[in-house]
Amino acid sequence: MTKQSKSFSPNEGLQRAIELLHQTPELTENLPEKFPDFGRGEDETLNLLAPYVLGRATRLDSPISFAHMDPPTPWITWAMSLWNARLNQNLLHSASAPFAVEAEKKVIDWLTPFYGMDGGHMCSGSTIANITALWAAREARGVKKVVASRSAHFSIAKAASLLGLSYEQIPTDVRGRLNLKEIEDMSDACLVLTAGTTDTGAIDPLVLVGQAKWTHVDAAWAGPLRLSLTHAYLLDGITGADSIAVSAHKWLFQPKDSSLIMFRDTELANSGISFGGSYLAAPNVGLQGSRGAAAVPLLATMVALGRAGIVGLVDHSMSLATKLATELSQEGYVRLWAMPETGVTLFQPTKFDTQDFYERLPKGMFSTCVIDEEMWVRSVAANPLADIDKIIEIVRKTATHL
Repeated sequence: MTKQSKSFSPNEGLQRAIELLHQTPELTENLPEKFPDFGRGEDETLNLLAPYVLGRATRLDSPISFAHMDPPTPWITWAMSLWNARLNQNLLHSASAPFAVEAEKKVIDWLTPFYGMDGGHMCSGSTIANITALWAAREARGVKKVVASRSAHFSIAKAASLLGLSYEQIPTDVRGRLNLKEIEDMSDACLVLTAGTTDTGAIDPLVLVGQAKWTHVDAAWAGPLRLSLTHAYLLDGITGADSIAVSAHKWLFQPKDSSLIMFRDTELANSGISFGGSYLAAPNVGLQGSRGAAAVPLLATMVALGRAGIVGLVDHSMSLATKLATELSQEGYVRLWAMPETGVTLFQPTKFDTQDFYERLPKGMFSTCVIDEEMWVRSVAANPLADIDKIIEIVRKTATHL
């Protein structure tokens, strides 16, 4: 066996990589300035890169990580991602990825009934999912414009631009939701409703579902609430949509990149977004050609945790957000923007500059957003491992001792 061929075979280096996950290696050597002419080998490279990759990344499972819509991932997804990297399956060619194709069909079949959809496929993120949905709306129903709230994700404007559709932004109400009173004729429009806006976690009025030529719900963040017996009601009305996007790499606790686009009439939707080639056994559906087996970690998570386990993590995260907001609202040193609807809490210090206050907090604990030209500290309950009492105590000390 040649030295090069050993690079493609399992060996003790993989065990070393796992051991390094439990450590925070110190930086002892700089990265090469130029592309090396000769490699230094995998073992040395592991030791070189560990301080960079492991030491210079935000720890999403930290007890004070409550900043973004990016969750920690269960270890079963690490194992499946390792297997995926080893096998390098490509869903563009079903013959070379038979189980990966089966896994994707299974997770779609398991999840679509909760949303009233009859099919769909996975893609690399909800930006791709949203573009795919609007593309299907244009091809299947001939929509001419896109209507969404001013709080809609930037991918909606991006999709409209790419697809040559006009884009109309509707003002929001005081809770950050699309304002019903501002809606006009949508007979030739794709209406995009957001279930869990990025800034505030607001849910647009789902009573509007079905009132446009095509209705798409961007449920990238809050979509998994539909699995919860406690919180499913928050998304009542979503089952009448024509398409729904859900990010599995948010509240389904998957590694990047993992998302779902689901359709109420998959045959109709796919009819305009499928293309073939002489080298393909079946038409390629959607925007992406080659794509990996993201369904395998998702399937493993669904089997390992079950619906109850996944929902338990989501419900617990929601309760952490509620506790944070409730306790902060009872103190005089901060003011809330509103009580959280989907685990996103915004607040400001009452006696100090928000930027100054934020900069004194531990890095990675919170994020910020700007609403109506005002800066707010933003907390996102994506981490079910967070120590909310510790977070509250840090906020209290910072706000009272600035």
